[in-house]
Amino acid sequence: MTTRVRFAPSPTGPLHIGGLRTALFNYLEAKKKGGAFILRIEDTDQNRYVKGSEEYIQKALKWCGINPDEGPKRGGKYGPYRQSERKTIYKSHAQNLIDKGLAYYAFDSPQILSQARDQAEKNGETFKYGSLNRMNFINSLSISELETQKALKGDYVIRLKITAGEKITVFDRIRGNVTVESDLLDDKILIKSDGMPTYHFANVVDDKLMNITTVVRGEEWLPSLPIHKLIYDAFGWKTPDFMHLPLILKPSGKGKLSKRDGDKEGFPVYPLKWDEDTQGFKELGFLPSSLVNYLALLGWNDGTENEIFTLSELEKKFSISGIQKGGARFDYEKAKWLNHKYISNIKTSDLVNKNIIKHELDEYPNEKQEEIVELVKERLYTLNDFKKEVSFLKDPKRFDEKVVEKLKVKNPLPILNKIHFLVKDNHDGFNIKTLLFEWAKSENIPLGHIMQIGLTCFGFANLFLIYPQVQFYMKILCFLYLLYLAKTMIGSFSMIQKETGRPLKFYEASIFQFVNPKAWSIAVTVASGFFPTEENIFIGVAFVTITAAVICFPSICVWALFGSGLRKFVTNLKIKKTIEYLLAILLVLTGLFILLK
Repeated sequence: MTTRVRFAPSPTGPLHIGGLRTALFNYLEAKKKGGAFILRIEDTDQNRYVKGSEEYIQKALKWCGINPDEGPKRGGKYGPYRQSERKTIYKSHAQNLIDKGLAYYAFDSPQILSQARDQAEKNGETFKYGSLNRMNFINSLSISELETQKALKGDYVIRLKITAGEKITVFDRIRGNVTVESDLLDDKILIKSDGMPTYHFANVVDDKLMNITTVVRGEEWLPSLPIHKLIYDAFGWKTPDFMHLPLILKPSGKGKLSKRDGDKEGFPVYPLKWDEDTQGFKELGFLPSSLVNYLALLGWNDGTENEIFTLSELEKKFSISGIQKGGARFDYEKAKWLNHKYISNIKTSDLVNKNIIKHELDEYPNEKQEEIVELVKERLYTLNDFKKEVSFLKDPKRFDEKVVEKLKVKNPLPILNKIHFLVKDNHDGFNIKTLLFEWAKSENIPLGHIMQIGLTCFGFANLFLIYPQVQFYMKILCFLYLLYLAKTMIGSFSMIQKETGRPLKFYEASIFQFVNPKAWSIAVTVASGFFPTEENIFIGVAFVTITAAVICFPSICVWALFGSGLRKFVTNLKIKKTIEYLLAILLVLTGLFILLK
């Protein structure tokens, strides 16, 4: 038998990502089995109908690439695919159950039912209209045939007649057998007073008439499963295979994810924009392929550690056995990380044409656009990040004058130049402090900045002036340190692991590298062998500082520009070994040069 599944949303508002995941799992089940995926609009609740919802649902599915084989727009031989257009079908099937004595008319007014609920509440009970009390109400079972015919001229509903004292057992492919006592169930309404079917009745009738073989839906419908089983049994129909998906939970893991959670914590819960106050994943810069991938991981895995799947790969790998019973916690940061992976792997030429990015590139020459995108795409977690990441290309429109003045004051270059000038013209060191402080006062430079830079320079200078032999010992230590680095270099590339977490931004990495003691030790190591000893010692100290900057900054630039490509390049074992030995040899040669110079 050909597998046929359906996604049956109600047009009562925008499509939640929980509903989108249900649609995805239905779609994957159909494609895995070579079957058909049907879209059916369950608009029986006209009071909750929201204009534009159906169109929104279909747009969201299309954006994600989840295209139905049959549906309101596509058509099919089992249509119509809107329940509001199938009223006569439901009415005739309800009449069939009445004729068999398995359903009945009920004429109770809303007031009577309300009073009964209030009384049950006072008694500490839950009101149920069923086998234990149905004869106390006005229905075709408690009144005569003549009274029934008269009552049918007014308002009425049709209820399912549930037999007392039975056990109802239904098998769910994810959760196993589900068993409920019939005495705990209401005589559910099948046809409402406005002539429209209830969800329960229309759902079962449509699934049968549309030859649905597998029902994949959310866990919230699990309590309805026994009712649906009773309706199937009343008609003598075989039940389809049932699968109830786990809930998508709040980021905290406590409770079902809702729009309120998204509003509170600043993340979307809808695929597309719904109104001015409700942005979707698309508008916030997510690729549809990454969203589909992420939703597939909420409650399912293929038994491996792999987390990246294209839609076509999911169609092949998906299986019911991979669906978990427990709820799946929503993690927005994980969703962004996955989106980052997709953006990084997309062709730059394709990325340029994405609307969000294209809009930001309009002011740049066409021949430069791909180059700009390539420069920053490894740092994009959403397409919306692009604007921020290329902001450095534009001249700022205004400055904070106070900040600019502070930067001018804190600029160390004039202070270093002044120190160098004073030392050069006053080798004995007398009056340097007095002259420096007088100059700072005339230039409105705070003494604190003078102290920070001056102490650094004079501290290193005094060390080398008092102990000239320090440079000799530094050479020996530097040589030994470079030998140690050469030894540790062998095998270091084999330690490259799978990237996890958020990569550092450029400025973060620059700061981290510049304050890294290891970077400074390498700088001192390299610079010590090239100290211009014939010049003033302050020049030597400045030389060390410049060497540190030269070592730190280019390395960050190289990784920022070519890191991804280099990572892919060094995954080859032979290439890794060759690089390791070349770098080790280079370190040894550098050490020898420093030692013998």
